[in-house]
Amino acid sequence: MGFFSLMPSNSLTTTENNQQINAETQRARQRFGIIGNSPRLLSAISRAVTVAPIDLSVLVTGESGSGKEFFPKIIHFFGARKHKKYIAVNCGAIPEGTIDSELFGHEKGAFTGAVASRKGYFEEADGGTIFLDEVAELPLTTQARLLRVLETGEFLKVGSSTVQKTDIRIVAATNVDLLKAVEQGKFREDLYYRLSTILINVPPLRDRGDDILLLARKFAADFSEKYMTAPVTFSDEAKRALLIYPWPGNVRQLKNVVEQLALFEAGNNISRTMVMETLPSRSSNSSPNANPIPSQTHSYEGEREFLWQSIFSLKAELAQIKDMLSQQMPNREHPRSPLALLDNLSPEEESPRNSILPIATTSPKSPLSLEESEKETIAQALHLAHGNKKLAAENLNISLRTLYRKIRDLGIE
Repeated sequence: MGFFSLMPSNSLTTTENNQQINAETQRARQRFGIIGNSPRLLSAISRAVTVAPIDLSVLVTGESGSGKEFFPKIIHFFGARKHKKYIAVNCGAIPEGTIDSELFGHEKGAFTGAVASRKGYFEEADGGTIFLDEVAELPLTTQARLLRVLETGEFLKVGSSTVQKTDIRIVAATNVDLLKAVEQGKFREDLYYRLSTILINVPPLRDRGDDILLLARKFAADFSEKYMTAPVTFSDEAKRALLIYPWPGNVRQLKNVVEQLALFEAGNNISRTMVMETLPSRSSNSSPNANPIPSQTHSYEGEREFLWQSIFSLKAELAQIKDMLSQQMPNREHPRSPLALLDNLSPEEESPRNSILPIATTSPKSPLSLEESEKETIAQALHLAHGNKKLAAENLNISLRTLYRKIRDLGIE
């Protein structure tokens, strides 16, 4: 049965209907405090609002930390069951040995420790909505029991032979590619198709554009208000760094990073360096939350942006080393390094979109490469410290571990 077949005979025109859907989408955003204007996010919210009055099973997919937990609440609130119970169950947090008892209940004496009969979530939520988060973590035996509930509304308590009925709506969520799990024999194919009557995909944060900045400002303001700290602001370079980062942990990771900045940089204008120092160094490819669902096409432009950010980070580090050595050796002339060329670049020349190689390390005016300049700087620091690596590391304002790595990588004797 289609959506428009549910409308009365004097149904709205297409334009009026779209306006109504948009108004309901805005209402859902306000009701649950969802921040963002990304078209993909708004489309997912609109899809949840549209399906809410129709009693179908819904499967919400998306990466961990992307905000999947809001969508079952939207479906429940805008549906006919909103005055009944809403129960959220994290299937991955319940041990395999007790999951059946938690979901379906058990009779007294059904197993060791069952000193009394107990209702399960499906009985408790009768008439309402049950949200099964991390549904891919369910054991195959429990999946068979769940399939029966979806098909007939019937279930058996653990240790009972009496069939019970329940009238519930099931909304499930996962960050796993369930079709791949079906191929691997880890998830029942018939259950997959029962759960995914309606699919809603929540976009990852990296695909939401300027939503990243909206969320960052919101998290920073909330933190300052809650803990009564001085508010922070974000420089243009800091905003650009936030937009470039791939956010493998999605909204949850962004909130963590912004709250650290709001705490340790309270009252400051956040710079790009502050952001980069707070972000984890590992790439999104090594993250356990790597997107299991097909995402955007690989972006070489993004790679080049990240490479350029690394180059200018190195520039800042070397400039700091140069300043420290200049204070210790005011009369010593340092050979000109590529840093001088980088310092003279205009904003247009620094942009990776307008220039690929802004420095020419083989130029007669720049006889030393960036690596050679760094090597000589570290060698001088070691000489001044009479070979004491700990003292040299302190003078260079770097960790002893970093100094050892530089000595090894640059072949310094």
